[in-house]
Order: sequence, then structure tokens, then C-alpha cells
Amino acid sequence: MNQRYVLTALSASLALFCAAAGAQSIRSERTMSLELANQIASATVAACAAGGYAVAATVVDRAGVVRAVQRADNAGPHTLASSQQKAWTAASAKNTTLALMEAAQKNPASANLVHLPGFLLLGGGVPIKVGSDTIGAVGVGGAPSGALDEQCANAALEKVKDQLK
Repeated sequence: MNQRYVLTALSASLALFCAAAGAQSIRSERTMSLELANQIASATVAACAAGGYAVAATVVDRAGVVRAVQRADNAGPHTLASSQQKAWTAASAKNTTLALMEAAQKNPASANLVHLPGFLLLGGGVPIKVGSDTIGAVGVGGAPSGALDEQCANAALEKVKDQLK
């Protein structure tokens, strides 16, 4: 009887241990809705239009997968590809593409980032954050400079900041 009790207790302990170990391997991640992605893309295009710039804006999730795209009337065809690559780069690096570009210009080791497929080191890609978590990024292409592209993205994120909590 005593041996049976020990085996039952050991089995129960092992089952609890395995359940606890399995629970630690599952993560929860925040993600943006399609509605929010569309709001960010629309607000980005509108912010640039207010400055007289016809741009494309692409919003990606944390994995760099496209969630929303908007292209202003008269935006050049190249703006779609550049906005997507900037968004992907910002989501991947969890940093603005302008900061990445400036680091690459100052640091020869960072300059090698240009050799990574899909990385675009031009200003205009901005991570979308909830606290310290990067949940995606917005990329903008088409304003006269990457700094102006980034300003449009930041203006859009400012408009939706209450939803990023």
C-alpha cells in the first residue's frame, strides 16, 4: 500500500511538472487588428498629403507580413516597394530605418546591413510599439526625403496612440 501511494504521488508530481514545463513554452503576443492597420496606413497617407506629398504606406505585423497598404493618387509606382521594405526592415530591426541608415553611415559593421535581403536603409520605416513590444511597423515611401516619410509615419502613430496601450 505504501509503495502504491509513493508511485501515485510520483506520477502526480511528474504530471504537474510536465504541465508546468509545457505552459512555459507557450507565449502570448499582442497583435494589431486589420482595422487598426488600415487606420495607420490611412492616417500616414493623409499626413503626407497635408504636406503635399503623394506616398504609399504599408503596415506590417511583427513578422513583417503585410496587414494594410494605401497608395495616394499620383504616388509613383516605386513607392509601394519602398514602403513595404521600410516597414519590414523597421519591424525586423525594431528600430526606425532612419536610425539604422545613420548607424550604417557611421559604423562600417552596420554598413553590412545593406547586404541583408529585404533590408532598406532609407528613412521612413517606424516600428509600432505597445509598451516595449514591437507589434509591427509602418513604412512610407514617396516624400522628398526619408526624414519626411518618417514624420508622416510618426504623425499617424500619434493619431492612434490611445489604441496602442
